[in-house]
Amino acid sequence: MATQYVMQRDTSGWRLQVWLSFGISLAACAIGVIYLPGQELDRAFLAIGLTFCLFSSFAVAKTIRDNRDGQVDTSSWVLAVWIAFAAAFTLTAWGLWRMTIVDWQKGYMVVSWLYLVSSTFTVAKTVRDQHEADLMDRASTAEPKTKPGAL
Repeated sequence: MATQYVMQRDTSGWRLQVWLSFGISLAACAIGVIYLPGQELDRAFLAIGLTFCLFSSFAVAKTIRDNRDGQVDTSSWVLAVWIAFAAAFTLTAWGLWRMTIVDWQKGYMVVSWLYLVSSTFTVAKTVRDQHEADLMDRASTAEPKTKPGAL
């Protein structure tokens, strides 16, 4: 028996909140990297780490959603996505830990980084839900290919 899903549309308020949250998290990370004291190489490393976390989070969210009803991606792809996500997190955490900045600055970067990852998963889900609801709408309003009673 096939899994059935209920089509539920998000409210415009929810979509606004999701996109604002995502934008604020991106801005918080960018501001943190730009104004963080220390060496330029440290800031560049952190910017790359945050970008790596951003895109690997989108990849994990997509892979999980694509495979929710059964595995459609190869095992190698799923493994690569999870390894990239773990590497992004581990390397970014290591970079933040070894930076010679005061604790409150590290705290700011950790919170904004986790906010970025969290809001990335939320925006990915919201966009995917919208897409799937649109597909269900189109499928339900499509005319049948044959006329009733025709063979």
